[in-house]
Amino acid sequence: MSEGPLPRAAIPPDISVWDPLLRLTHWSFPLLIPAMWWTAETGKWGLHKRLGLVLLGLLVFRIVWGFAGPQTVRFGQFVKGPRAVRAYLRGDTGEGARTIGHSPLGGWSTVVLLGAMLLQASLGLFAGDPFDGTTGPLNGLVGTRLADAITDLHEAFFWAIAGLVALHLAAITFYAAKGDDLLSPMVGGSIPPVAGVAGIGAVPWAKGVIAAALAAGLALWLAYGAPPLT
Repeated sequence: MSEGPLPRAAIPPDISVWDPLLRLTHWSFPLLIPAMWWTAETGKWGLHKRLGLVLLGLLVFRIVWGFAGPQTVRFGQFVKGPRAVRAYLRGDTGEGARTIGHSPLGGWSTVVLLGAMLLQASLGLFAGDPFDGTTGPLNGLVGTRLADAITDLHEAFFWAIAGLVALHLAAITFYAAKGDDLLSPMVGGSIPPVAGVAGIGAVPWAKGVIAAALAAGLALWLAYGAPPLT
């Protein structure tokens, strides 16, 4: 006699890995970076600057969320030392150890990419030539010669970010070929159940709202040229 399907209560739930705020921020980056390249190439500078401030706000949110968010987004959870990275590259992850979130190598990849985008957005605050009518909101705080140097670096450094993005995509493809799907959890937020592994639990939405408000407030303050607060 064949057994019927398991009752719904007996089916283990999927494991929550990435919270909605992290996923929304993550998927904003591959939209903003090409858009900023296009606006720069076509001379749509007003839109370029607005998108740059949005990018900066998202990066600030991600940094704050890296200290206040759920387990998998916290820097303290996925930024590991050289020994852990070497062990991961050797395939030595510890007997019976099963974790969710970034691997030690993936954690450093995330930090480098976030740092590169933050540097690029920060350079854009000071870049531009006032005689061309195209300047970042903090351009007036630096001299013309320094602004020119920052502008050149801002333009050239984009290709470093493009290279990091290409490397990121190559890593995703490599792991997919090995049967390790990194993309689906970042879309849906969860993975199938794994014995002995718990999810991230409840999302601290109040902290998320505060982090978003701080990031938006900083971006708006910079948009107005960082006026004195008193």
